[in-house]
Amino acid sequence: MPRLSVWFIRLSLLYLFLGFTWGSLMLFNKGVLLHPVVWRLLPSHIEFVLFGWTVLLVMGMAFWILPRFTKQPVRGNETLAWAALVLTNAGIWLVSLASLYPLYGWLSFMGRSAEAGAVFLFIMHAWPRIKGGKKRRENL
Repeated sequence: MPRLSVWFIRLSLLYLFLGFTWGSLMLFNKGVLLHPVVWRLLPSHIEFVLFGWTVLLVMGMAFWILPRFTKQPVRGNETLAWAALVLTNAGIWLVSLASLYPLYGWLSFMGRSAEAGAVFLFIMHAWPRIKGGKKRRENL
């Protein structure tokens, strides 16, 4: 498995752990009241599980599994995929911080922009592997 896929999947499992920890803390708070502020973790819980775990796992598996139409073991421009990894993580943390500090609404906008940029960069990286090239069309 390529090193970048390993990083994507390890970070996705970290977000799964954090998301389930936040979720279990909120569930425990329903039975035994710890503090009302615990409910502020709900948006970051959703962010960690939906974007952190799911999106990073999908990107990591796609980087590993998408076909290569050349004989060389090249997976495309890996710099774009590394940038997508960094932007996704930055976006997740910015949106999570925005939910904890509601006065900073611009954090949410910056986080969503970073996540959208990450998806765009990953699509730019993966598109030649999905579409194929001139050689693929000739073989059909």
